[in-house]
Amino acid sequence: MQLPIYGELHFLFLHMELTIQTPALLFPAVSLLMLAYTNKFLAIANLIRKLYSDYERDRHISLIAQISNLRRRLMLIRWMQVFAVASILCCVITMFLIYEGFQTGAKLLFAFGLILMIISLILSLIELFLSAGALRLLLRDLEEKM
Repeated sequence: MQLPIYGELHFLFLHMELTIQTPALLFPAVSLLMLAYTNKFLAIANLIRKLYSDYERDRHISLIAQISNLRRRLMLIRWMQVFAVASILCCVITMFLIYEGFQTGAKLLFAFGLILMIISLILSLIELFLSAGALRLLLRDLEEKM
């Protein structure tokens, strides 16, 4: 016995026409995301360089924890970029498949590209929480010194 929702989704998948404009709608969004991700990456890389030079000069143990946190955030940002680039690549290939008339393949690849973008956005949320946690630690440290 098939679930009613499965039948509806199957019907939509078979009868929905994917046009070349649909995947093209993601280009501006992905471009802005990539710009934001790159800016985050560069800002964190510069901060790591500064903290490293501070550590070389002062040898504060707290700097090691900050550098470790930044390393995790840098790794997350790199994977955010990888999934976003893979998503836009899927969109470009989807447009080619639509152009060539391969609707089923285009639909599957477009859905996969959307999943990749969702993963990228979830990683962005995780990185945001890590960033907020690091700031919370710095604020607590500052409050203790006051």
